[in-house]
Amino acid sequence: MINEELKHAVMRDIVLLSLVGVKVVLIHGGGPEITDMLKKIGKPSSFVDGLRVTDRETADVVQMVLSGKINKGLVNLLSSIGGKAIGLCGMDGRMIEARPLREELGFVGEIVRTNVEPILDVLEKGYIPVVSTVGCDMDGNTYNINADTAAARIAGELGAVCLVSMTDIAGILRDRNDPSSLIVHIDMTEVPQLIESGVIAGGMIPKAECCMEAIRRGVKKVFIIDGRVPHSVLIELLTDEGIGTMFEG
Repeated sequence: MINEELKHAVMRDIVLLSLVGVKVVLIHGGGPEITDMLKKIGKPSSFVDGLRVTDRETADVVQMVLSGKINKGLVNLLSSIGGKAIGLCGMDGRMIEARPLREELGFVGEIVRTNVEPILDVLEKGYIPVVSTVGCDMDGNTYNINADTAAARIAGELGAVCLVSMTDIAGILRDRNDPSSLIVHIDMTEVPQLIESGVIAGGMIPKAECCMEAIRRGVKKVFIIDGRVPHSVLIELLTDEGIGTMFEG
């Protein structure tokens, strides 16, 4: 999330939910920030099917940016507005164990196991866990993990009631040029047909697939909402109308 004002608004909403007793886990990526850092060190970014090709040097940058700059920045922001937060990395307690997804992608990881005990420990002590999606393997390699994929796996493992995925569009639109064509509710069985017809396309396909994965793993409801709208999290969770697209099984 690039807009600082909106970032503050989202963090305030998360703190509010935490203060009223909702157990919130914040899972984040940071693609634009990784690209910016790679530019600063003169390293080009390349992508295959929307996934960042990650050699060992890039994996080190991913870890530095996600687990250092972004994660600690979010923890500091939450703390500054009255929240209690602790930053975690997917390598802590081997929360996210991974293996190479595809050879040509290098250290882009496919999740093979999750361990949510560190997250549960932090929640039990009344803190908001802030998790960066960096994985590891038994050989000590670092993996770049898609944040939506990690969120779906972790939400299922935690037995979460709902998962909220923030993006920069209103949700799933029947007509991508018409914001009023928002699909408010999608049953899991409808997703393959919506992909086939092109309603769900491009970068929204992996997001929708992660929504389905979360539901298959026991999450009751998954929301895709527009993070550019102030207080979109509260509007989606606490009003009958909502603001984005809700997936259910």
